[in-house]
Amino acid sequence: METTLAAGKSSPFRQGVQAGVTIAIGYMPIALMFGFLAKTTGLTPAETVLMSVIVFAGASQYIALNLLSIGTGMFEIVLTTFILNIRHFLMSASLNEKAEPDVLWKKALYAFGITDETFSVAAMKEGTVTASYMFGLILMSYGSWVVNSGIGYLVGDSLPQSLQKSMSVALYAMFIGLLVPALKKQRKIILLAGMAAVINSLCMLLLHISKGWSIVIATLASAIAVQCFAKESEAEQDE
Repeated sequence: METTLAAGKSSPFRQGVQAGVTIAIGYMPIALMFGFLAKTTGLTPAETVLMSVIVFAGASQYIALNLLSIGTGMFEIVLTTFILNIRHFLMSASLNEKAEPDVLWKKALYAFGITDETFSVAAMKEGTVTASYMFGLILMSYGSWVVNSGIGYLVGDSLPQSLQKSMSVALYAMFIGLLVPALKKQRKIILLAGMAAVINSLCMLLLHISKGWSIVIATLASAIAVQCFAKESEAEQDE
């Protein structure tokens, strides 16, 4: 009887693969759109797939496309995406508390694949998580993102040039689509977005700072200001 139960129980890797199926499906349309927009931005197929292979961060890759389209320098792009992904340090530290002890190279390897979605699934799993489980989970999400990025590029490449150029506005529409639901949930997001827009405009129009550095300054300044404002509000409520 015990032998039968042990045989019927899925391995941690298989459990991770099963848990990652929904993430893989969810990533599919976003990755397809990324590949398509990468084509309209001027990236080659190799550059598009390589960005997904190396970066593996949806929001950062979309922002990188936007910065590339306006001629931003490499250093500004790297710094902006780094600031955007600082939250991954917190997610990794939090997940490390739930992970079973293992060799450092395994943890470092699957830490690369931690995204908002994989973190949520792993964090909600009952009990601890193993390296095998994380590898299975990340295999599905990572594979879906990379493969569908390439497919999106190829599909976009088959469309007429006039349609490819007109679809470049989809990048801005996507950012608006991501922002609006967040605005409805938290007032702090409204303040953050508005302040970032104002600071970015001031840097470009009055100080004549380049577009790339204006975005970096606006992102940092607005995030710090809003966080300080939030802490002051919490302190006043405690009093």
